[in-house]
Amino acid sequence: MIKYWKARSTALVTALLLTGLSGGINSINLDRAIAQTTSRTIRSQDIEKLRRSGQRWIEIRLRSQRLLAWQGNQLVYAVVVSTGKSATPTPTGLFNVQSKYPTGRMQGEDYNVPDVPYIMYYSGNYAIHGAYWHRSFGIPISHGCTNVAPDHAAWLYRWASVGTPVVVR
Repeated sequence: MIKYWKARSTALVTALLLTGLSGGINSINLDRAIAQTTSRTIRSQDIEKLRRSGQRWIEIRLRSQRLLAWQGNQLVYAVVVSTGKSATPTPTGLFNVQSKYPTGRMQGEDYNVPDVPYIMYYSGNYAIHGAYWHRSFGIPISHGCTNVAPDHAAWLYRWASVGTPVVVR
């Protein structure tokens, strides 16, 4: 129950930010914000719509441990990543980059990492970010985030903006 209320309050804050604090919250915005903290199945129509759109979007492929940056149907960048291990999986679904930070601290029950570079949150506390503390890219070892080598994370951080779609499958 506590997790539900934490997610609900996070979604409310996200909805407030999405509406600019002054526009008020309607149920559509709140539902969209809540959807950013939950997973949903990716449909082939979602991928086709992104490919036809011409817009920038990010695809994270869990099975192959790859991150692909697309502009419509044109692949512009590809990199090996480390996603969540089986005990702490990376959530699947269609999300959007919600916020970006050049550096930050990431903490959990069994980790506390300062100066994490190039953070792009896309679902609650899940993010794409640089990882200077390991070189095990290609192996799922994270607590659910998508770890990228710092130089690749820098490129992605500059390329993507808040609102960029993120497909995790």
